Amino acid sequence: MSTYPYSPLIMRETSLGLEKIDIRDEMLADRELELCGPVDADSVADIIRGMRHLQKADPQAPVTLFINSPGGEVSSGLALYDVMCAISCPVRTVCLGLAASMAALLFVAGDTRDMLPHSRVMIHDPLISGGVGGSALSVKARADDLMRIRDVTAQVISEHTSMSLEQVFDLTARDTYFEADEAVAAHLADHVICEL
Repeated sequence: MSTYPYSPLIMRETSLGLEKIDIRDEMLADRELELCGPVDADSVADIIRGMRHLQKADPQAPVTLFINSPGGEVSSGLALYDVMCAISCPVRTVCLGLAASMAALLFVAGDTRDMLPHSRVMIHDPLISGGVGGSALSVKARADDLMRIRDVTAQVISEHTSMSLEQVFDLTARDTYFEADEAVAAHLADHVICEL
């Protein structure tokens, strides 16, 4: 699902005549969701609602999550990650373009992880947003929390790949990009696909 102001409408002939349907509704009926743009509370809420609905409709059928995102809020991303793990439906992730930062973590967490040939994955340590200020104790508390988040995100990546925590920490110490074939070789993805 997307928070873009415009979503294409498609025409469908029904018993009531021609109806205009939002393409996202058609995708949901096909058990497909999308994360395009930043990972934030709004985008994640749409996807979580979709996943919960699809689980109720059929708890065993797979769900496909298309990802083209620069990443975003860690807390929102981890909320979506927890739901992906909690639902009984297998979640297939498909990288379209770029899955970076928190979006990379979500992509890697898929039960099946596919990439289009020119897509990329980028992983790095969590970043401080909004600047750091205040007392020494508040700065230390912020730094401690950032290190805790670093450990959590590295553990998730390690669990869903064959990488050790040390390998993940080494790769995430800087922005590390993987082309589609490189992501498969690094066990961040399963397949490079040419058809959807």
